[in-house]
This record gives sequence, C-alpha cells and structure tokens, in this order.
Amino acid sequence: MKFLDQARIHVRSGDGGAGSVSFRREKFIEFGGPDGGDGGKGGDVFIVCVDGLNTLIDFRYLQHFKAKTGTHGMGRKRAGAKGADVVLKVPVGTQVYEEDGETLIADFTKVGQRKIVARGGNGGFGNAHFATSTNRAPRRANAGQEGVERTLWLRLKLIADAGIVGPPNAGKSTFLAAVSAARPKIADYPFTTLHPGLGVARSDDREFVLADIPGLIEGAHEGHGLGDRFLGHIERCRVLLHLVDATGEHAGRAYKTVRHELEAYGQGLAQKPEIVALSKIDAVDAEMLATQIRRLKRAAHRTPLQLSAVSREGVAEALRALLAVIDESGAAASPAEVLAWQP
Repeated sequence: MKFLDQARIHVRSGDGGAGSVSFRREKFIEFGGPDGGDGGKGGDVFIVCVDGLNTLIDFRYLQHFKAKTGTHGMGRKRAGAKGADVVLKVPVGTQVYEEDGETLIADFTKVGQRKIVARGGNGGFGNAHFATSTNRAPRRANAGQEGVERTLWLRLKLIADAGIVGPPNAGKSTFLAAVSAARPKIADYPFTTLHPGLGVARSDDREFVLADIPGLIEGAHEGHGLGDRFLGHIERCRVLLHLVDATGEHAGRAYKTVRHELEAYGQGLAQKPEIVALSKIDAVDAEMLATQIRRLKRAAHRTPLQLSAVSREGVAEALRALLAVIDESGAAASPAEVLAWQP
C-alpha cells in the first residue's frame, strides 16, 4: 500500500430544502388555510477517526466531497427530509487544518473521535409558518440556506512512544526490524527508507511503539535529501533514539548535523528526551570504535550506548533505556493501535 501522509480536500455541506407554498383544499372545508411544510436541513460533512487505516491514500484520487441537499417541503405540512451526510474516515493521528495550512481544526488521537467540518444549511420555512391572525393566507416561503464550502488539509502524524532519528544508513531500519515484527526495506545505500515505519518493540515483558523515519542530512530543513517533512511523525514521541553510524567518517559531526536539523524544524523536537547510541559497532575495529565513542561523547556531552542490531549486542540495553524514559512520562500507547500498520 502506498503511504500518503498529507492530502488536500474540498468539502461542501448540503443546501437546505426550500419551504413550500400550499393551501389546504378539501370538500366541505371552506377556509382550509396554508399548509406548506418546511424544507429539510442539508447534509453535514463529518470527519471520523476509525481503526484499521494507516494512510491518507483514500484521498489521493478523490478530493471533492459534497453532502446532499435537503428535500423541499410539501403540502399538508409535510416537512422535507434531511439531506444525506458525508462521512470521511481518517486514521489515528490525523490533523485537520484550514486552507492556510496553519489553523488547526481538529486533532484525531483516539478511535471514535468525530468532528463536523461543514454544517448543512437549514431548511426554509413553508407558508404555514407565516400564518398569523391578521395574515391568514401567506403566499411566501423561505428558500433553504446554502451549505458551507471549505478547503482543508489533512496531515497524518504517527502516534508512537519512541522515535528513531539519525543520518542515512545509520541502521535505523535494521534496529526496527530487529526489535519488532516490522519489515522495513534494508539496503546498503542511503535513503533506503522512503516513508515512516512503525513497530511494536518488546522489552522485559513490556511493549511500546517505535517509529522510524527517513534519514536526515545537512540542509534537510531547506529540502535537501528527503527534507524534514517526515519529522512531523515523531512530534508525538516521548523519547528519541538517536543512532550514529560507527562506520561513518566522524560520529561527532554526524550527531551535530542531525541535532541542527531538529532545532531548525522546531515543534519542540530538540527539547525531547534523547538516548544517544553508536550503531554498527561490530563493523569496526577496537581502535576505531574507541575513537568514535570519544567523538560522539564530546559532541553529545554524554556517554553513548553501543549497539549492533545485527549481532543484537547492546539492543536490550537501548530498549530498557527507552522504556525508562517512557515510564517517566506516562503509560505507553496501546500496541493494538499499530499492529496492523504496514504501508
């Protein structure tokens, strides 16, 4: 399934039905009077958060949604039926913005949440509504109110307890595959990961949700590489696992590059708790490993963890460190929400 985390849609609620001008005409009833019914209300446009969805791909080829117009009123004081609603289903983690892309309308974080984004127009009054003691035979009725038309942005931000960040080829996808049932694409070239991935990691009989995003390079906030658009998927994470490749040229500079991109992106990512780890330690000799540890410690101002997702050395310690931070910030998210998440 293709992963799509942003979509632009156009919605329009239904117009209200027009009121009816009608008079009661029956044998032996000399003064029947007005009996025009009211028009029905136009349909609303709802957005509902549902389970089982993991992408906005449904809005890739269908962007226009219009609710039905309310039925017009009829004689014998018969009111028109309400127009049919339109219900748009989105996955957990979807945010709805105005056309400017900045004004937040709704943030769907739980299954079952529901929001009206375009309310249908009210139906018009029939002539029976205007009958008074001095105007016994009104010959006017109201037209229904027009519906609301809006352009909206849908943005999906994954819900995970921990997020993995780092430069390309730092072993992020390999780590996710080693600790969960997720099967991300893994290869020996940069930018293998083209979209975010989720997995449920297990540590000491505890489970938590782990998110992996494409690697960051210098200038990502300016659009270099794959850019920083995927950083939105770790905004909700409680802790970040920052992986630095031990086989790279300089672990300290690689760490600072990613940190600079997090700070440039904003949204509080640079202030999130961070676990720093040197990955691929089984691919370098002891001398090189010691040098990279010193460089990374000097840049991060802390002693980094050491791990290898292939040999699983240090993996358990990294998971325990992540879980400790998650426990400090509250209960972990339910893994059941992401077990079926595989774009």
